[in-house]
Amino acid sequence: MATNTEVDVVVIGVGTCGEDLSLQLLDAGFDVVGIEAALVGGECAYWACIPSKVMIRAASLVAGAQQIAGMAGHVVVTPDWDPVAERVRSEVTGGWDDSMAVGRFEARGGRLVHGRGTLTGPKTVAVGDQSFTARRGIVIATGSKPAIPPIPGLADVDYWTTHDVIAAESLPKSLIVLGGGAVGCELGQMLTRFGVAVTIAEGSDRLLAREEPETSAIIEAAFEADGISVHTGVLAEKVGSRDDSVIVKLSSGTELAAARLLVATGRVVDLSGLGLESAGLADGTPFIDVDDRMRAADGIWAIGDVTGKAMFTHVAVHQAGKVVADIMGKNPPPARYTAVPRVTFTTPEVGAVGMTEADARAADIDVVVAVKQVPATFRGWIHGPGADGILKFVIDRAAGILVGATVVGPQAGEVLGLLALAVHARVPLDELRTMIYAFPTFHGGIGEALGAAGRGVTTVLDPTYDALADLDSVGRSQ
Repeated sequence: MATNTEVDVVVIGVGTCGEDLSLQLLDAGFDVVGIEAALVGGECAYWACIPSKVMIRAASLVAGAQQIAGMAGHVVVTPDWDPVAERVRSEVTGGWDDSMAVGRFEARGGRLVHGRGTLTGPKTVAVGDQSFTARRGIVIATGSKPAIPPIPGLADVDYWTTHDVIAAESLPKSLIVLGGGAVGCELGQMLTRFGVAVTIAEGSDRLLAREEPETSAIIEAAFEADGISVHTGVLAEKVGSRDDSVIVKLSSGTELAAARLLVATGRVVDLSGLGLESAGLADGTPFIDVDDRMRAADGIWAIGDVTGKAMFTHVAVHQAGKVVADIMGKNPPPARYTAVPRVTFTTPEVGAVGMTEADARAADIDVVVAVKQVPATFRGWIHGPGADGILKFVIDRAAGILVGATVVGPQAGEVLGLLALAVHARVPLDELRTMIYAFPTFHGGIGEALGAAGRGVTTVLDPTYDALADLDSVGRSQ
């Protein structure tokens, strides 16, 4: 017979955002039960954001050393995967042991139950032979999982997902990556730098298809220079094996062969088994529908990937803060997603926020676009090799504000911060042009681009220059 316990809040899914929310509520004096089927801390901590960026940092050191030639001497680099795997295993993930996270949760006064939570009513959750009734509410934060496409023969081969890359103790000689989105590009380039012969197959007509076309062109050129073979506009029609190789037949008729296959075709939310119907929530939908305070129903909130708003850790944690405030009766401001920043940690790095040019035009915005080549900025010229990239601004002509921006180049994710603020706060373009930018910096390229738009790559920032007026005639600066 199941035992029932009353608590203030039940959190189903104690990944990154579920843990953050739970700890905030515990610190505020709430009685919280967290239910987690996998590792407390979630994908980001153990299988995605953190360990993958540690690997990418190591790969960037290898690539950076190779840029010394012609600039500061000569160097011979021998990549070694062993210290990378050791750091991920011991320092980053603790051997994929969440006991420290569980201890942190329980030390704050929470109760952690490992298992799969199922709603049995609008206020009750069952896990195994235990049942919990939530006095204040239930929060669903069960995340997402790798999407595995229904390709004939795929289930019959020993393919990798991102989990396998992160846990790899040794690397294959060659690898086919299905998917040219952020994850496929990041991991594909990283593995190339450790000696893996990488081929990427992408169904869209370009890599990073959600980003600007200029971004895709820069990344594809960088990958070509790295020796990565890229096939775009093709689908995998069949997967099989021959001898010791995985074979992928593409819709173009090309046949690819490699020692390993990595499936990086995105992520999917699985709501099955959550018992949503018992709480009056729609069943069989791809996401849990929430309002601007993350409420799915009276006394039920959802955060993170399950909401379908944007599958980023920073969005999930932002949503968690909204729910904490709502549960505490603080009437938080509504969530809005017009300025969600995103960063792809390739070389060059890609940072973007808000609308792309295509998004803005599709929304019937009268668009003005400015593009500045990073090598044509002062810091880009100083940087030399490895400075390839762009600054691209998507401007609402009538409002005189940025509605989107892209940075491709060194430290793009850091340069993006100013632009994310500009889009979020609707800072007037005239105000951005009157700022004093530190010189010579990558972020100073923003000032150079806004002040010199349409006037040629050597023009320095001129606060009196009317960039919009010039753009009216030229449309785009190079």
